[in-house]
Amino acid sequence: MATTARSTTSKKKAPSRGSAGAAGTAKNGTAKNGTVKRGVAKAGTARSRGETDTYTIPGMSEDDAGVTAEILQRRLEALIDLTLTLKHVHWNVVGNGFIGVHEMLDPQYQAVALMVDTTAERIATMGVSPNGLAGSLVAHRDWEDYPLGRDVVPQHLLELDAAYSGVIGDHRAALDRLGELDPVTEDMIIGQLAALEGFQWFIRAHLENRDGVMAKSLR
Repeated sequence: MATTARSTTSKKKAPSRGSAGAAGTAKNGTAKNGTVKRGVAKAGTARSRGETDTYTIPGMSEDDAGVTAEILQRRLEALIDLTLTLKHVHWNVVGNGFIGVHEMLDPQYQAVALMVDTTAERIATMGVSPNGLAGSLVAHRDWEDYPLGRDVVPQHLLELDAAYSGVIGDHRAALDRLGELDPVTEDMIIGQLAALEGFQWFIRAHLENRDGVMAKSLR
C-alpha cells in the first residue's frame, strides 16, 4: 500500500504588523529604502521642504524682499534701456572719430547686459518674478527716449553722458534704501556703479578740453 509523503515545503512567515516588508521602517516613518510612509509627519517646516507657494532668501523677511525686488525692478528697466541706447548709438554714430567710439561702445553694452542678467537673477533669488518686457519698461520709466538717430560723434557723446547720468543718479538713490534692506543687494549695486561711472568717464574724456572743462552743447 502506497504512502503519501509529507510535504517538506515550509510556509512563509507573514511580516509582522508595522514592518515595511524586507525594507523595514526607520523610527521617523521613513522606510530603509528611502521612501516615506503615508500618514507619517515629515520633519522640518513646509518652507524648508520646499512645499510653500512663496519663498525668499533665508534670514530675510518676505516684506523686505518684496521692497528690495521692487527697487531692483526699476533698476532692471533702466539698465535694459541703457543697453538699447548703447547699441542704438553704436549703429548710428558717424563722422570724425567714428571707429573709436563705435568700438568703445560694444564692451560697455556687453558689461551693462551682464548687469541686466545679474539684477534679474537677484530678483528671482528673492522669490519674485523679474519683468524684462518692453511694456513694463515703458509703463514705469520717467525719462524720455534717446533723442538722436544718425548723428556725429560729439552730439551722441553728449546725449550718452546725459543717459549715464540718469542711470547712475537713480542707482545711487537706490542705495539709500538698499543699505537698510539687504547689504548683499547693496553691494551688487555698488559694483555696478563703479563700472557705470567708469564708462561715463570714457564718454566725458572725449568732450573735455585740456583744462578739464566739458562742453555742454556743440550745436
